[in-house]
Amino acid sequence: MFVDVVKIMVKAGDGGNGMVSFHREKYVQAGGPDGGDGGKGGDIVFVADDNLSTLVDFRFRKKFTAENGQNGGTKRCTGKSAADIVIKVPRGTLVKDAESGRLLADISGEKPVIIARGGKGGKGNMNFATPTRQAPQFAKPGFPGETFGLTLELKLLADVGLVGFPNVGKSSLISVVSAAKPQIANYHFTTLTPVLGVVKQGEKSFVMADIPGLIEGASEGVGLGHDFLRHVERCRLIVHIVDVSGNEGRCPKEDLEKINVELARFSEELSERPQIIAANKADIASPEQIAEFREFVEANGAELFVISAATKSGLQELLNSVIENLEKLPPVKSYVPEPLSRAELDEIEKSKRSYKVTNPEEGYFIIDAPFLAPIIASANMNDYESLQYLQRVLRSSGIIDALEDAGVEEEDTVAIFDFEFTYVR
Repeated sequence: MFVDVVKIMVKAGDGGNGMVSFHREKYVQAGGPDGGDGGKGGDIVFVADDNLSTLVDFRFRKKFTAENGQNGGTKRCTGKSAADIVIKVPRGTLVKDAESGRLLADISGEKPVIIARGGKGGKGNMNFATPTRQAPQFAKPGFPGETFGLTLELKLLADVGLVGFPNVGKSSLISVVSAAKPQIANYHFTTLTPVLGVVKQGEKSFVMADIPGLIEGASEGVGLGHDFLRHVERCRLIVHIVDVSGNEGRCPKEDLEKINVELARFSEELSERPQIIAANKADIASPEQIAEFREFVEANGAELFVISAATKSGLQELLNSVIENLEKLPPVKSYVPEPLSRAELDEIEKSKRSYKVTNPEEGYFIIDAPFLAPIIASANMNDYESLQYLQRVLRSSGIIDALEDAGVEEEDTVAIFDFEFTYVR
């Protein structure tokens, strides 16, 4: 089964919490704080695997979660960082944010790409000792790992793309010039999935892709072409196969024009891609048909090769021209990740500190602030310095001001999750 678009969910690991601990050793008085830092959460890493040619594996597993870092230990021991999760995908896979459609990475090179970063570990209480605060009773929680809904989209990496109407001989050509073995039969849409083949010419070689047959309206979703036009986008050179014999009642000149219209409608950039015209099935075409088609092609300034995949006639000249053209063309196209705009960055930063203050009844206020959850969980409510830290966070985040704007009065009760306190000015 050929699958080239899937949606998955990934979550990097959270950082481990810092430790609150004090050195305890015989004959050592006032050993001081020795709580260690938490370990880093695991990353979600994508890497290209040339043994894969489809995204079908992701039809059955759609969620990937890395482990959390270990909490800090006593004796200044840092918690163990969690292992990364490595996700293997076919080379040429685009990783996009499912919600915004923003391109995060093009998995086409050799280097692994980190898509979701694990959270940093929290600081242990050994980091908060000062000459005036010699026994800190608090530590910091670990930071949460990144979470993304992703769309994976495969765009095949090939130097040359074969395009044309169904049954014009694309599969026959790739089977003759490479070791690829596509299904070949005398009916439309025999090829249901793209087929890659490596073509070797002496010491040189290139990758050729047989794209399933296009028809008029393919760019608007008609036939199979709409699903596979994306695989032509990376090709450096297009070899346009036309049935010059017209044995199916179609006009080769009209076929050529119609396919080029579909390429242009799908992508203006694709319509400008260098193109070689191959007039196939010349062994069953009349000299008049070939001459008329040659005149039409050359009048439009294109390069024409008259071939027969069945008899292997003219193939060497075609492949020599392909090699010459590829040597002049830039490498296979790669896509550059799209950076976040300033507005998006500001929105993300704002969401990290978002909160809501409600007053369901007189004298009772509720603070809904998800970012406070790890702080509340790690706070020592019996420790004055820990409470001071919580108070500073409430003040710096604007929550205290929001409470006052909502009409909080002295001795009113304020609730944050399951922690309640009496408001004092």
